[in-house]
Amino acid sequence: MNRFENSKSYESVYIKTEKEIDLIEKACRIVAETLTLIEKKIVPGVSTLELDKIAEDFILSKGAKPAFKGYKIEKKVFPYTLCISIDEVVVHGMPGNRKLVEGEIVSIDCGACKEGYFGDSAITVAVGKISELKQRLMKITNESLFLGLAQAITGNKVYDISREIQTFVENNGFSLTRELVGHGIGKKLHEDPPIPNFVPPLLSRKNYPNLKLMRGMALAIEPMVHAGTHKVKNLDDGWTVKTADSSPAAHFEHTVIVDNSKPVILTLRD
Repeated sequence: MNRFENSKSYESVYIKTEKEIDLIEKACRIVAETLTLIEKKIVPGVSTLELDKIAEDFILSKGAKPAFKGYKIEKKVFPYTLCISIDEVVVHGMPGNRKLVEGEIVSIDCGACKEGYFGDSAITVAVGKISELKQRLMKITNESLFLGLAQAITGNKVYDISREIQTFVENNGFSLTRELVGHGIGKKLHEDPPIPNFVPPLLSRKNYPNLKLMRGMALAIEPMVHAGTHKVKNLDDGWTVKTADSSPAAHFEHTVIVDNSKPVILTLRD
């Protein structure tokens, strides 16, 4: 989930201790296992509410809590365990009675809290056979994530991550959501610093400072890629974000620890 609440003061960026990293990793393992389980259940005819129930039961069985259920922004409360976003929905899709149909792509965003620390990850999955455009969209989005992750090393800056993702995505003919970004993570689901998937224009850089990355920072990096233009629309439920031109979108995310020469990706799945 990426409803980052911009604090505009980045004093809260902090380096995690080894103990804290171990606790974040516990939450991330549960998230990764949940996504593996849900991916196997994504078939034509399954309802998104069924998927949400499976995920919630599994997270609770691991002694953890769903990170998204009950998450508040202003007076809005997200009521589900998963964000399930189909086709033109970019992020924050709300589970319901809708059943998946062959040819769709569905993004599953999952978070868990274990012993007071959070993990966050997202995947996009094909429902049966999909078009070549959607296949390519998913491939480019996932590859852009790993290009961004590779920049999460000591001495680099936030925009090194942003630039790698943006350059690769746009060179392949796709566009990136501008309104939503990645984030720090740890004791809170959303911490500083924000991690944009694009290099911000000069007038926006105060909102997305180009901080130097330090060993022990925990980040959730999450490109959100559109087959059409970068513009989005917010639906009346206050959560769902869709592409303005109804083009399909894909979303992949990993939680990562910044390290000296190679980042440590905590939400990798087997």
